[in-house]
Amino acid sequence: MTKLPGSKPRIGLLGTGPWAGRTHAPALAAHPGVEFSGVWGRRPEAAAALAGASGTRAYEDVDALFAASDAIAIALPPDVQAPMAARAAAAGCHVILDKPVATSAPAARKLADEVTAAGVASIVFCTLGFAEPTARWIDEQAAAGGWFLGEAHWLGSLFGPGSDSAYAASPWRREKGGLWDVGPHVLSVYLPVLGDVTSVSCVAGPADTRHLVLRHASGASSTATLTLSAPPAASEAALSLYGERGRATMPGWDGALGAFGSAVDALLKAIRTGEPHACDVRFGARITEILAEAERQAETTAGA
Repeated sequence: MTKLPGSKPRIGLLGTGPWAGRTHAPALAAHPGVEFSGVWGRRPEAAAALAGASGTRAYEDVDALFAASDAIAIALPPDVQAPMAARAAAAGCHVILDKPVATSAPAARKLADEVTAAGVASIVFCTLGFAEPTARWIDEQAAAGGWFLGEAHWLGSLFGPGSDSAYAASPWRREKGGLWDVGPHVLSVYLPVLGDVTSVSCVAGPADTRHLVLRHASGASSTATLTLSAPPAASEAALSLYGERGRATMPGWDGALGAFGSAVDALLKAIRTGEPHACDVRFGARITEILAEAERQAETTAGA
């Protein structure tokens, strides 16, 4: 049965890694409208440490955390996230998912079907869709229309020379690269502004670099160069649109902490109104479908 939260909804957290510790946990602990109901992790000692630092309790039994929560935020590797999110939804918990929701199209579609069938609200935390001022900019460009081209470069240096990022130790990022880690960010801007992707081309570049060319339902086309292996001096995250009013360049944003708080607000609104958010599990599944096709093409061209 879907849970109907009281005046202060209880939100639990699955995950204890750097992303959970730096974004999810502090945002939940600081949010005035929710109760941070607890933490579960695959390493109980890490869950205990994160819970202690966040003023909540650790759970060794994930089902007990589901029972003590109205909603669950998930900061787990994508292919661990998908079955855990389905399990949370089956327990009646609304869910805040991380991107990508899964790394195969069938798994993503299965998750979307399971969450929908459970009747719970869902949000996929695509940072740009919730951060200020990028979220406002996306809405403004979608409303303006008339776009002809999109151009994006997301050149991360996570695996670049001299990197000391805590995220560099992430096995799934090491395996899947920039296409899957930063590709969802770019698509979370392109899809609401330019429309759904109708065709995908993708070729491999140096290391994990991938070059995408996309056609959209609006008739516009877009490009994206994605990597986690750029030299630090070359790193950037930039996206521009070209159309009837000239060029529009996406503004910068101030990290993910405030954005996650906005994602929590969006989930609470979806629960209250019963209206799905535009960035819900089905949107997340569509992003996975596009990335899976891009990955297939890159592997084909690399082996040609």
